[in-house]
Amino acid sequence: MTPVALVDDDDLYRETLAAELGDHGFKVHAFADGESCLAALAQGLVAELVLLDWTLPRLQGLEVLRRLLVKDRNRPVIILTGRAPVHRELAALQGGAIDFVDKARGIDVLVPRMRLLVRADIARPEPEPEPVISGPLLLQAHKGRAEWRGREVGLTVVEQRIVGLLVANAGQPVTYRAIYDQVHYAGFVAGDGERGFKLNVRTMIKRLRRKFQAIDPDFQAIRSITGLGYSWDASQ
Repeated sequence: MTPVALVDDDDLYRETLAAELGDHGFKVHAFADGESCLAALAQGLVAELVLLDWTLPRLQGLEVLRRLLVKDRNRPVIILTGRAPVHRELAALQGGAIDFVDKARGIDVLVPRMRLLVRADIARPEPEPEPVISGPLLLQAHKGRAEWRGREVGLTVVEQRIVGLLVANAGQPVTYRAIYDQVHYAGFVAGDGERGFKLNVRTMIKRLRRKFQAIDPDFQAIRSITGLGYSWDASQ
C-alpha cells in the first residue's frame, strides 16, 4: 500500500477520505493540523504523497506546503480545497504544489491523480540531470536554482518547469495547454475549463517576466504568440 499523509481539520471529511483511500490501496496517515504532520515526517514517517487542506488551524495550508518543500522538495503535494477559484489554484502552484483538487469533485477524480503522481515519482530517474543553458540562462532545476546573466532569479519549482519547457522548444511555439500540462501533468483537467487554465498561464508568465526584468530590464526572451501561447527566444 502506498503511504500517504492527509492533513485536514474536518474530522468527518478526514476520516471518510482516509477510509475511501484505504479501499483504493493507499495507507493513510491522517492529521488534523499541519504541525502534527510536519512533526511526524521529521520523526521519520514515510509518505510518498501529501494531501493538504487549504484552510487549517494556526498554520495555513500554504505555510505548511512551504515547510514541507523546505524539507523535501521532491515529495508531491496536492492541495485540497472546498472552494476552487483561479487565484487559489495559482497560489498553490506558485507555492510548489503539484496539483490542486476541489473536494467536491470526489474520490473518483482524486484517486487517478494520486496514482499518476505516485507512478511519476517512482519513475523519476536517479542520475542528476545536466544543467540547462540557453544564452545568459543557467537552469539547474534539480538544485532549485535559475540564473540570468550570472544572477539568481528566484524561480519557484513551477516556474522552473515552465522555463525548462520553453527552452527545450526554443524558437517554437508552446501552447497554453502544453504549459499548463507541464505545471500539472499531461491530461490534467482544469477546474475552470479553457478560460481558467489560459488565465493561470498568462498570470504565471507575467510573474516570470517580472522576475527576469528585475535583473535585466531589457529581458525579452519569453515571446507572446497571440491566441496560442509563448516561445523562448534563444538569441537574447
